[in-house]
Amino acid sequence: MLKELFKYLKKPKLYAQNTCKFWDDEHISKGLLEAHLDPQLEASSRCHDFIDKSVEWITEIAPSSNYKKLLDLGCGPGLYAERLFKKGYKITGIDFSKRSINYAMDKACERNQDINYIYKNYLEINYNNEFQLVTLIYCDFVVLSDEHREILLKKIYDSMKVGGRFIFDVFTLKEFENKKENNTWYLSEGSGFWKSERHICFESHFIYERDVRLDQFTIIDKDGKVDIIRNWFKVYTKDTIIKEIKKAGFNKIEIYSDVTGKPYFEESKTMCIVVEK
Repeated sequence: MLKELFKYLKKPKLYAQNTCKFWDDEHISKGLLEAHLDPQLEASSRCHDFIDKSVEWITEIAPSSNYKKLLDLGCGPGLYAERLFKKGYKITGIDFSKRSINYAMDKACERNQDINYIYKNYLEINYNNEFQLVTLIYCDFVVLSDEHREILLKKIYDSMKVGGRFIFDVFTLKEFENKKENNTWYLSEGSGFWKSERHICFESHFIYERDVRLDQFTIIDKDGKVDIIRNWFKVYTKDTIIKEIKKAGFNKIEIYSDVTGKPYFEESKTMCIVVEK
């Protein structure tokens, strides 16, 4: 039994995938949606006060009068989309969580908001010269592999009109400063975040070189079934993110500390990047 367990706790290959559903798991997606909707919790989304400030800043640097058509990637339950709709944008929101998209669609219908929500993996979008503004917020970009980041940037570039803007954020090296590789575990006697019944969770943090990290969760249910969830994080310096952006064809680049337009400073744990096609 221990030999089998140790196999699951080994450091996996770079960008190894989950062994099960995550965004669309019936139980996990319920907890994720609850986290999105908690105004004080910074988990699936940022705190709602921060989102309000983000929306105000976005409308200042890319007003709907000039950037009408907006593509919100990883839109979740529509927290940004519904606020930006009220500011005059025509919005398409894409997310890979069926529960979040269904919630967003229900709320849009209830509030008579004409927002186009689509349940889809945003790596599969195929727009051409359509949007004046694209957003990808709460560091979604950093969870992707090298290959997938390159694919996504190309698709975003193609989706945008000339002069359009792309706003997104990433983690910096400061996010994981002083965090070491480690393993820990806990027993959940009842319903927890990962399972609705009794289970054990082994949490591992792995370091790959200097700029890639992994939080891995190995979950064993009461019947001995094992699921592995892997959350990858690529962290950036100004130089490394600029290099990736320029490779995709973007040239005009502005960098801030976060998606409220706070000026960039070296100790910031995040960077917000605004690029223009």
